[in-house]
Amino acid sequence: MRRGHDVAVLTRRGTGGPAGAEAFAGDLTTGAGLERALAGVACVIDCANVTTASKRASVDYFTSTTQRLQKAAAAAQVSHHVVLSILHVDRVPFGYYVGKLAQENVAQAGPVPVTVLRAAQFHEFAGQVLRQLRLGPLSVVPAMRVQPVAATEVAAALADAVEAGPRVRAPDIAGPRPESLPDLARQLIRHRGEHRAVLGLPLPGRVGRMMRNGDLLPGPDAVRRGPTFAAWLREQPAPTKIRSR
Repeated sequence: MRRGHDVAVLTRRGTGGPAGAEAFAGDLTTGAGLERALAGVACVIDCANVTTASKRASVDYFTSTTQRLQKAAAAAQVSHHVVLSILHVDRVPFGYYVGKLAQENVAQAGPVPVTVLRAAQFHEFAGQVLRQLRLGPLSVVPAMRVQPVAATEVAAALADAVEAGPRVRAPDIAGPRPESLPDLARQLIRHRGEHRAVLGLPLPGRVGRMMRNGDLLPGPDAVRRGPTFAAWLREQPAPTKIRSR
């Protein structure tokens, strides 16, 4: 909206999105609400997601929802479909990534012209991982190297992709420097004032080695956009501590 575009947001509950955006309720898994939401739309930004590490579940979800969205967008005469993807989904055979690669392929084979934007993990990724496996005062975090980027920078890159028009692939985007995911988790815990230990766990097999060796890091042609994780973290509000009387 800051760039002069009218924005509509499609979610299952029909809520959320920035102030001033039109909200629609819909479901990509069934197609409910798509026809109404896509009426008069010039470009769709696809940020749909599923939480799974299963290859089969990821492929099934992203294949079916992307096919459904492409079909509905073509019927509504949408001229551009922007897909948010992840760095190196074609290189690291992690189950979720296989689904994202399937999403890219299905979208590019569809009737509506596509631009794929591959991004590194967001700065919020460390917090998401911390919530997944907690053992008392211990949090287990995969030992992996990442180059996280601020979600606001990815949003700006998506807007750039919309305005540039269909071009198959937009430049990859990542943060300014490589980081250790367990170290990011420790920084986040200190910022929150929590007393919790973090164990960096090397994941087994080929995927685990690739994550530790930096195969998720951006290539030389990727666009680096700040801020660093530390600078981003300083701008995040620390939890309010309630003192007992």
